[in-house]
Amino acid sequence: MHYAIVIEKGPTSYGAYVPDLPGCVAVGRTAGKVKKLIAEAVPLHLEGLHDDSLLIPEPATECEYLEV
Repeated sequence: MHYAIVIEKGPTSYGAYVPDLPGCVAVGRTAGKVKKLIAEAVPLHLEGLHDDSLLIPEPATECEYLEV
């Protein structure tokens, strides 16, 4: 499965979240670090859903860039 992630730059760090997996987030000092952390967070989040016998959401979010 391929889940979309959103990475946002804040004043002192980067944050990442997965729109299709509410609560699956990561924060890091650099974009590279937050990408690594969210890549680790997704499987852990899915494992937690499975362990709790909760439905694992199918990826539904689509991402595109718009040039303006």
